[in-house]
Amino acid sequence: MPKQLIFVVDDEAHIQELVKFNLEAAGYKVITFGSGEEVVETVKSSTPDLFVLDLMLPGIDGLEVCKRLRADPAAKNVPIMMLTAKTDEFDKVLGLELGADDYLTKPFGVRELVARVKAILRRVANTAPSGSETGDEILKYADIEMNLTRHEVFKNGKLIDMPFKEFELLKMLLQNKGKVLSRDTLLGEIWSFDYQGETRTVDVHIRYLRQKIEDNGSKPAYIETIRGVGYRLNDREKPESGS
Repeated sequence: MPKQLIFVVDDEAHIQELVKFNLEAAGYKVITFGSGEEVVETVKSSTPDLFVLDLMLPGIDGLEVCKRLRADPAAKNVPIMMLTAKTDEFDKVLGLELGADDYLTKPFGVRELVARVKAILRRVANTAPSGSETGDEILKYADIEMNLTRHEVFKNGKLIDMPFKEFELLKMLLQNKGKVLSRDTLLGEIWSFDYQGETRTVDVHIRYLRQKIEDNGSKPAYIETIRGVGYRLNDREKPESGS
């Protein structure tokens, strides 16, 4: 079985060497980059299993790199772990909103880094649907059809562009129709580690999801807000707009 490939993007040579050495010791193949421009150009011909991306980069910064990767069809579903010396909550939340899967602040312990990488790749492997001889695995709800095998979502037969996190969020709601899911539960299951109460990222992703699947995003009929708790997918046969 080939080694999983990780792209490490950091302008500090000693950080590149530290991360590369420890991830290779853990059994991964690692390619390092010193700038965002380099990695954005490289993904046009080669896509990794994971990006480890520094926020503070020369030229285009990590947030812009993250945004470009999420706009690239080849890389949009590849998990991203942000690596940065910044502790400002705005940067952290913004990185998550742009599609980062995890966030590790410098200085960091190499054991924690490796553990986080393993957790992300394990979660992606466990959630990746596999095809079967009987056909694709489909989830249906109202006018929404979710193809888990092809990683596609349709509304009224039209394909919706949906990044990995939004896809996983919708899948969890569909699989738990009628059940109230707390923000902490959604964070733990989809983002895979404790963001220390920063549940705003869940609310932001719910808002994006509503804009794509609801007939009226400002008056959601499908995804209900349970005040002070979290969210629930309406389990009535024909959800009424404005609930």
